[in-house]
Amino acid sequence: MAGRVRPAVEAMPSYRPGKGAAQAEAEHGIVNAIKLASNETPWPPVEAVVEAVRDAASGVNRYADHRATKLRSELAGWLGVDAEMVTAGPGSAGLLQQLCLTFVDAGDEVAFPWRSFEVYPVYTQLMEGQAVRVPLAGWSVDLDALAAAVGPRTKLVFIATPNNPTGTAVTTDQLGRFLDKIPKDVIVAVDEAYREFNDPSHGNPVADLVPDHPNVVVLRTFSKAHGLAGLRVGYGVAQAPLISDIDKTMAPFAVNALAQAGAVAAIGADEEIRTRVAMLTSERVRLVGDLRADGHELPDPHGNFVWLPLGDRTNSVYLGLERRGVVTRPFSGEGIRVTVGSADENDRFRATLAEVLEEPAGS
Repeated sequence: MAGRVRPAVEAMPSYRPGKGAAQAEAEHGIVNAIKLASNETPWPPVEAVVEAVRDAASGVNRYADHRATKLRSELAGWLGVDAEMVTAGPGSAGLLQQLCLTFVDAGDEVAFPWRSFEVYPVYTQLMEGQAVRVPLAGWSVDLDALAAAVGPRTKLVFIATPNNPTGTAVTTDQLGRFLDKIPKDVIVAVDEAYREFNDPSHGNPVADLVPDHPNVVVLRTFSKAHGLAGLRVGYGVAQAPLISDIDKTMAPFAVNALAQAGAVAAIGADEEIRTRVAMLTSERVRLVGDLRADGHELPDPHGNFVWLPLGDRTNSVYLGLERRGVVTRPFSGEGIRVTVGSADENDRFRATLAEVLEEPAGS
């Protein structure tokens, strides 16, 4: 044994990323696998982003701007807020960790719906906090039950909307009523990693909630809609005092130079990226319609993925798909999450799923 690992870390589960296509090919001796496991966009970044990253690469012998000043300024203008209300981090997941570092002491509670994003309990346990998992209502976040679970020891509440992995979403009106029940010294993180794919009628937490709620922080990312998953850059928006506190726990130079350049270019290419998002959401509508026509029951998705609640069949269906080269994300005993890919990828998933389900049980 090397070193004396903290008991909280020793007992911690590791974050489990989606399996890659190459890994599935090696494990099963197959070729031409497709990855629909990590909610990435099926297309490379737009050319303006590629060019910006290429140009920035010549300067990587120097440290990046620790505060990502230009990126924060561009984000502020894009979002219509003051620059002091914006922070940047290595993906929204990095900012979630900073929130735990900033607010959670041993024994403090962090409340969140469950099932939801898998890092919530991981980061809570890292700080020796107590995870308060509030069951979903069906596949949707139960805001009344979540509010009731907030007590004197609660420091943080995480709400993913759209929720990962079920894809359901809540409106800002619903969140506003929820916030009316929450003490002002409890920080509420609205995790909008999939915002661009959500129904616009659900509202905008940055405009609808942040101005009147100093305990709210909205988290977003460039990993999904903008195609920068490999660069790791996200951002948070809150009132300035909260942003100042979060920034204190930021690792030095957490957002690297290529990520900063790519994100700034993505903001400049917003119209082109919105066109891609519209294509993907249209494909999502088609896929959901086809799956329902095939007899599947699934919740209305608002991210770039669909949720198939398969219960006890989850593991066998997931493995059957993977052996045929379609890699999805399983949640044992509950269901599989399937990224909306290109039209060809989605057709292949649907056909392969039908083939797997025709197999006798246990084969």
